[in-house]
Amino acid sequence: MFAKLAGRLQEAIDRLRGRGRISEEDLKATLREIRRALMDADVNLEVARAFVESVREKALGQKVLESLTPAEVVLATVYEALKEALGGEPRFPTLKDRNLWFLVGLQGSGKTTTAAKLALFYKGKGRRPLLVAADTQRPAAREQLRILGERIGVPVLEVQDGESPESIRRRVEEKARQEVRDLILVDTAGRLQIDEPLMAELARLKEVLGPDEVLLVLDAMTGQEALGVAQAFDQKVGVTGLILTKLDGDARGGAALSARHVTGRPIYFAGVSERPEGLEPFYPDRLASRILGMGDVATLAEKVRAAGLEAEAPKSAKELTLEDFLKQMQNLKRLGSFSEVLSMLPGVGKALPAGVQVDDKSIRRLEAIVLSMTPEERKDPRILNASRRKRIARGSGTSVQEINRFIKAFEETKALMKSLEKNKGRGLMGMFRR
Repeated sequence: MFAKLAGRLQEAIDRLRGRGRISEEDLKATLREIRRALMDADVNLEVARAFVESVREKALGQKVLESLTPAEVVLATVYEALKEALGGEPRFPTLKDRNLWFLVGLQGSGKTTTAAKLALFYKGKGRRPLLVAADTQRPAAREQLRILGERIGVPVLEVQDGESPESIRRRVEEKARQEVRDLILVDTAGRLQIDEPLMAELARLKEVLGPDEVLLVLDAMTGQEALGVAQAFDQKVGVTGLILTKLDGDARGGAALSARHVTGRPIYFAGVSERPEGLEPFYPDRLASRILGMGDVATLAEKVRAAGLEAEAPKSAKELTLEDFLKQMQNLKRLGSFSEVLSMLPGVGKALPAGVQVDDKSIRRLEAIVLSMTPEERKDPRILNASRRKRIARGSGTSVQEINRFIKAFEETKALMKSLEKNKGRGLMGMFRR
C-alpha cells in the first residue's frame, strides 16, 4: 500500500546523502518534498502539517544543519515522527477472564471477515472465542460468518431477524456459559453509509450487552472518507480501538497514516490478506521502518517462526542451485506476498537487479520455469543450451526470452546474496537459518 509514499519519502531524504553540512534552505526543500509526498498519499491535511512541523522542530533540535551526516539525522527524525503519527507505542485490547467485544463499521469494510480473523488469532493464544452473527440487515453476513466459523473451528451464534437486545444477551450468556467461552466477538449490523437508525440500533445493543471493547473496522482503501466514518462512529457509539483492513491493497495509504491522529484511538490490528490468518498486531515502529525502507526484520522473523521454517538451513549463495531457489520460493509463499516479504528486508528492494519483478504472478511463472527443468538442469543451469531452453519454454508456457532473463536474474541474485552475506549475515536466505 505504501510503495509510492515510501519511494517519495526515501527520494527526499536521499538527496541529502553524501553531503556535508546543509543549509536551512536545503532542509526546507526536503521538508517541502516530504509534505508533498504526504499530501499525494491522501494524508489528512492537518496530519501532514503537524507531521512536517514535528520533523522540522526535531531536526533543528538535533542541530541537523551542523551535522556531518544530515541524511541520517533527517531519516531518524522522520522515522520518529512517522512512528508517533501511527500511534507511538503499540497498544492492544485488554483481556480479562471474560471479554465481550463489538465490531462495528460500514458494509464492505471487512467487518465480518475481521471477526473471524480475530477469533482465530486469539484461539491460537489459548482463548475460547464465540462468534455472534448480529448483522440483522444482511442475512448473507450471518451465513458468511457461519461458514468462516466452521472453517476456523469456532462456534457461531446467529441472531434472528427482529430479535431484541435483551434476548440476544440471554442467549449469548447461556451459550458462553455452557461452552465455557471467554472471548465473545459480536459482528454488528452495518450500512452502506452512516444513518441514524444504524447508530440507534448499535447504541441500544451496546447499552444492553455492555461490551468491553468497541472495535471500528476501517477499510484503508477508502482514503479520507474512512476518517469521517471513524469520527461518526466514535461520537455516536464510542470507539475504543481501530482495525485497518486491506493494508495489502494498492491505495495510497493516507487513511492509515491519519486514522490514529484524527480519531485519537489506537490502531490495534491490521488486515493484510483475505485469509483467516491475515490479521497482524499493529506495530507503529515496524510500519514506520518499512515505509522508510529500513525493513522490518522482527515481523519477518515472527512469520518465519509461525510458518515453521526456522529449522531449515539453506546453502550459501555460492552453492545455491535452481532446486534450492525453487524450495526457498515455495517457503516464502507461506509467509505472504513477495512484495510484502521484500519490504521487510532492509535495502533489498533497492538492491534488486534492474528488471526483476517481485509480484506473485511473476513468481508463479518463475516457479513453472524451474518445475519444467530436469533435476540436472536445476543443479547446473550452464547446460541449458538452445534446444533445452525451447523445451522448458513450451513446458512452462513461457518464452525463450523469459528463460534467458530468468537465468540471468538468478545469477545476478546469487551475486547480490554473496554481497549480503558479507555485509549483513546471510541476507534473505539467512532468515531460514537456526
